[in-house]
Amino acid sequence: MSITAERRIREKEAMRTNILTTAWHIVKEEGWQSLSIRKIADAIQYSVPVIYDYFENKEAILLEFGKQGFERVIAELKAAKASSSDPAEQLKAIADAYWAFAFANKEYYQLMWGMSAPSCEMDKCMPERSVFRDLVMASIIEIIEKANPGDAENNACLKYHTFWSILHGLISIKMVAPADDTEQLNKLVLDDAITGFIKNLKS
Repeated sequence: MSITAERRIREKEAMRTNILTTAWHIVKEEGWQSLSIRKIADAIQYSVPVIYDYFENKEAILLEFGKQGFERVIAELKAAKASSSDPAEQLKAIADAYWAFAFANKEYYQLMWGMSAPSCEMDKCMPERSVFRDLVMASIIEIIEKANPGDAENNACLKYHTFWSILHGLISIKMVAPADDTEQLNKLVLDDAITGFIKNLKS
């Protein structure tokens, strides 16, 4: 590859990064609903057609951020699960990591799950979504099998959705709660709910 060709590739990568960085700044400052191709173009002082050279439309930019969000949360959940070999402790660690991710990365979370933002399609954002499910399912199955051998196949899927509903439900409530809402209390509610969930799995 010639030096000129390499330079052009670097320039294209730099422009693409600049577009995404600018888009993210707009989202952080004004929210997802304010993001537009026109606003990005104005911010980087280029014409709108230049943006379309890199991204087919606004949805393509959202897709890029959606993928980033899912990649980050999966990495954090994997690390949390690896912190213990006990399945009950794994579920607690996953819940804690998921809660922390949601509030440390509100913009990603809102996009990933369509909260005050146009939701990206999960199949496109995270085609490896089975990884997300399996992280939780494996621990649930292990607990059920110890308590009621042979029962995991029938109940694991239901319990997975229950676990997910607890997490996402409490996070959603917290995200729309008044600013003076007590974060410590909300986390205590989560801890209590997950403890009860695990106790139910063992019964």
